[in-house]
Formats: sequence, structure tokens, C-alpha cells
Amino acid sequence: MKVFKFGGASIKDANSIRNMTDIVAEYPDDALVIVVSAIGKTTNKLEQIFFKKLKDEDFSSDLDELTEYHSIIIQDLFKEPIDIDLKPVNELFTDLKSILASNVKNRNGAQLYDTIVSFGELLSSTIIGLYMQGNGMKINWVDARSLIKTDPTYREGKIDWEITESLIKETLTEKLSESNFITQGFIGSTKDGHTTTLGREGSDFTAAIFGASLDAESVTIWKDVPGILNADPKRFEKTQLYSNLSYQEAAEMTYYGASVIHPKTIKPLANKNISLLVRSFKSPSMKGTEISKGDIHDLPPTYVVKDKQCLVSFGVKDLTFINEKNLSIIFHILDKLNIKINMMQNSAVSLTVCIDYREDKVNKLLQTLENDFKILYNQDLQLITIKNYTQEAVNRVSANRDILVEQRTRHTYQIVVK
Repeated sequence: MKVFKFGGASIKDANSIRNMTDIVAEYPDDALVIVVSAIGKTTNKLEQIFFKKLKDEDFSSDLDELTEYHSIIIQDLFKEPIDIDLKPVNELFTDLKSILASNVKNRNGAQLYDTIVSFGELLSSTIIGLYMQGNGMKINWVDARSLIKTDPTYREGKIDWEITESLIKETLTEKLSESNFITQGFIGSTKDGHTTTLGREGSDFTAAIFGASLDAESVTIWKDVPGILNADPKRFEKTQLYSNLSYQEAAEMTYYGASVIHPKTIKPLANKNISLLVRSFKSPSMKGTEISKGDIHDLPPTYVVKDKQCLVSFGVKDLTFINEKNLSIIFHILDKLNIKINMMQNSAVSLTVCIDYREDKVNKLLQTLENDFKILYNQDLQLITIKNYTQEAVNRVSANRDILVEQRTRHTYQIVVK
């Protein structure tokens, strides 16, 4: 069996959903689990609605736009007369409106966020599942929240692998011989049934969870690029396509911020030696990139750019040095606040870290450590990483830049710039 994942760009409108359905139809002899993201930029719109709800601002126009967006797609997909029962879609919109109408005071904001944004994937999987059924395809809808179990770390739930793997196997293994399944990326639930999300762009990770749990032959991520490139073509000219990458190389690329694959996707597949394919939904006949076991040598430099970065420097307040005890205090708080370090550098009297800028987390970090350290920070920065760098590649990204921090290792070059 195989797992296919289709992101928001691949299902952004009715024609895109038809194209996705055509791709799936090319695999009539394979048992498939199909993981879908929210349609287009639906998650962004739901986030806007959530934040307005939290601030007690009017979000009615945003909700109307979201409803209209999905209605146009439905009307295009299901031509009159509609002989498919669209009640499940209508019920989802009713549930969403009911949640948005409720009182949010004293509610966990992160939990409410997960509840609201999860409707993007619930809507897309329901609409596409009904469309496929209407076109004679054997496919059943399954709620990922009933299978993927996490802890209550809302907005970035941590997987309970033992329970999740057991539930997926028990629910799907035998039934896959009779029907394919469509499900949602990005979402899961706690043991108490509260909706959680796996972090933004977490649908890739969902595909890996299903692939590893079902011992799939492969997992395919369908993207709007021909495969994994050595740089973002929107930022760099003359990019190169990787036909093959090792698990290790791909994992490091995602760690540094390469956005083609979610960082957590590689490990569960590598543990089971399952190939990860990155292919183009625009040109489905192309092979794309295969990520698998083994070493690939003589790779060209890989350029990764991360925006919205924050540089935080922790300095000692007396004449002592930044020692192991100080480092332990800082790292403990970073871990407690679930803040990932993208780059770090220390001197005798300070530690500097580059992190993603999320206002709530950065403020909490500063408040927690301001009594122990002298803290300076800059935001609205950019982190540029070159994996397998050459001097030519370094010159390409560093020329005429206002560089705040620069760092080299044997294979990696990084700069933080304004």
C-alpha cells in the first residue's frame, strides 16, 4: 500500500481537486491512504478568525469569505442536479459557527486555536471524499483524530506512537483491501478527545505517521515543484533538482528550515526504511525526488532561507562567565517553552540564539530570564543557511549584507542578516 499527501496548493480550487482525483485514478491496483491539507489558504483564514475571536473583534466578513470560497468549489465540483448528499459539509459549517458563537473567556487559547483551525482539513477531506465517491471511486472518509493520539500540547501535539500505531493498524489494515481511505493532515486528539494540531504544515508528518504505522511501500508528497530543489526558485535563480537524497541529508535540510518537507516527516519513515517521494502534481509523470537509505555524494550547495527570525543574546550581569550552569538555565527554559534553536553562538560572557519569532513565546522567554541575564534582542531578521557550502556559494549570499552573526562548520555556513 501507499500513502499520498496533497497540500493546500494542490487542492486550491475545483480544477485542482479534479487533477488530484486524476492522479489517484492512475493507481487502481494500489491500496491508498490519502492525506489532505486544508484547501488553499483556508488555515490562514481560520487563524485570522481565531485571533479576531480572541480579541472580541468582528470576524463575520472573514467567515463569510471562507464559506463562499468553499461554496464556489462545491458548486463547480457538484454540477446541478446534485445527487450527492452534502449534509456532512453543512454540518461542519454549523459546528464551526457554533464554536465561534460560544464564550471564550477562561478557555485555553491554544486549545481553542486547534479546535477552530482543524475545520480546514475536516472540510477539505469531506468535500474531496464525496467528490471521489460521486465519481465511482471506492474511498471512505476517516477522522484522523480518532487514530492519531497526542499529548495535550496544543498547537504542536506530541504523538503517542504506541496507541496511534495500534489504532491505525486495527482500523485500516484489513479494510484497505476493499477501499481506499481519505483523511486529514495536521490534526489529532488527546486521550480525552480534545482536538490537537501537529504544528503548521504538519500534514507531511501525518502522512509519515500513517506510512510508518501501516508499513507502507512508500509515502508521496505531491507539491507544486518538480521535487526537492537545492534552493527556493522564488528566491534563487538556476536551481538544481535532487533526484535522490539520503534520509540524513533530507533531515538536516528540514532542520535548517527547508520548507518542502515538514521536519518531523523523515524519522518515522527512516526507522521503517520506507521511501519518501516528493513529486509534482503539475507534472505527475515526472519522477521527482526519492529520499531513502544510503549516502549520496558530491551534492551541490543547498540554500535555505528562514524569515521572521529573532536574535536573542543572554549576557551575564556580573563579571562571571557564561558557564555550564548558565547554559543549563537558558536551555531548560527554551525547552520548557518549546522554542527551537535555529542557530546559536556563545562567547565568554554571552549566549546568542536565533529562533523563530512568535511574539507570545519570545515575550515569555524574556520575562522568565530577565532577572538572571542581561537580554538584548532583534526581530524581523533572516537566517540563511548553506549546506555543503563552497566559497562561491558563501559569496553569493553574503555580499552586500548587513550580517549580525556568521558561523561556519565543516559542511554548513550560516548568517543572520537584517
